[in-house]
Amino acid sequence: MTALLEVEGLVKHSVAGRTMFGRAAGYVKAVDGVSFRVEAGKTLALVGESGCGKSTVSRLVLRLIEPDAGQIRFEGRDLRAFDANALRSFRRDAQIIFQDPYASLNPRMTVGQILTEPLALHDLVPAPRRRERVEELLRLVGLEPRFARRYPHEFSGGQRQRIAIARALAVEPKLIICDEPVSALDVSIRSQILNLLRDLQDRLGLAYIFVSHDLAVVKHIADRVAVMN
Repeated sequence: MTALLEVEGLVKHSVAGRTMFGRAAGYVKAVDGVSFRVEAGKTLALVGESGCGKSTVSRLVLRLIEPDAGQIRFEGRDLRAFDANALRSFRRDAQIIFQDPYASLNPRMTVGQILTEPLALHDLVPAPRRRERVEELLRLVGLEPRFARRYPHEFSGGQRQRIAIARALAVEPKLIICDEPVSALDVSIRSQILNLLRDLQDRLGLAYIFVSHDLAVVKHIADRVAVMN
């Protein structure tokens, strides 16, 4: 099967401290030679203890931070060679869901505004139809369309994570990076969100990179597992 995403020899080192003359006194190897591949419609779990660099890999793959070395290919194209326009287009194909749904949602915006923003940014839906698309997205993640008028603080943690998932789906991505998406939720809610992600994958053909340190969660959702030390 052709890989949607291929990562080879990914490296990111950070400066650990500097001398009085401004020179680097040492480096931290946040990511050092990571390689993996993700097929379309499949889930790769990226697991390891806290501090091993899982979230750093996520941000490197999306080019939210730049790698020091290594290759990242998306649909066979060299992601590190993308110019600003190509990178903008890639950001539509690859989205991220963060660990804390409250921190990732703008508290000053209604749910409708939060979901409309990516539609307008990528000019995906004509302005007159955006309200209808927002209602479609809310139904897709199991929320009522009337919730579009509410603010993030009016929802539970599980509902906020559903809103974050809806925002990621708004641009119709091919790959979603799930960065510890259920670790901040109550145990009783986790299975609901995991089942939602599986259902969306089956319906929309999504590929996931699922970052976690919880092997019980990984067992429930992953097709393949990569372990970071």
